[in-house]
Amino acid sequence: MSTSILDLKTVLVLNRNWQAINTRTPAEAFCQMATDVATALDIQGTDFMVPTKWEDWQKLPVREGDASIGTSRGEIRVPTVIVVANFSRVPKKRPKFNSRSLWERDGGRCQYTGKNLAPGEGNMDHVVPQSRGGATSWENCVLAARDVNSRNADRTPEEAGLRLLKDPKAPAEMPVTMFLRNVHDIPDWDPFLVN
Repeated sequence: MSTSILDLKTVLVLNRNWQAINTRTPAEAFCQMATDVATALDIQGTDFMVPTKWEDWQKLPVREGDASIGTSRGEIRVPTVIVVANFSRVPKKRPKFNSRSLWERDGGRCQYTGKNLAPGEGNMDHVVPQSRGGATSWENCVLAARDVNSRNADRTPEEAGLRLLKDPKAPAEMPVTMFLRNVHDIPDWDPFLVN
């Protein structure tokens, strides 16, 4: 089963202050435009961005290189960026828990020795070992040098003679804009995303 252009998240969603808040499929974007929930941006470089309502969007010519869909009325250009008219907030979320985000939270430093670690030199260490019911969570995991983690084994830091530099906790929530990535390399998104 092949994926249609209508099913890929290739439309960047901005709030009414033109801050990136989400991504949508073209099908979802067309629905939001047709119901006046959003307007599309007619973008021609960074100097020309015009909010365009659905009625006018349908009449725009499809330029070379633009994605489009065929309808009974002819070809319609797929928008790359839409603006939601009645939404001004930037939602927040916490980074997903994984080894990369743990590395970022701990600044690439062993949380027992303070040593700066190169990528691949550290492991995820469970403060309360999993064998003793310790969870794999922000509050129970830290970045540790491999040799320290091996020495720790199935013991708590106190039992292994180790001391944490700081108690592990979940990182603060951040604006969703920080998590949006231009995985399809759409140039029109660049002015709106944090690099």
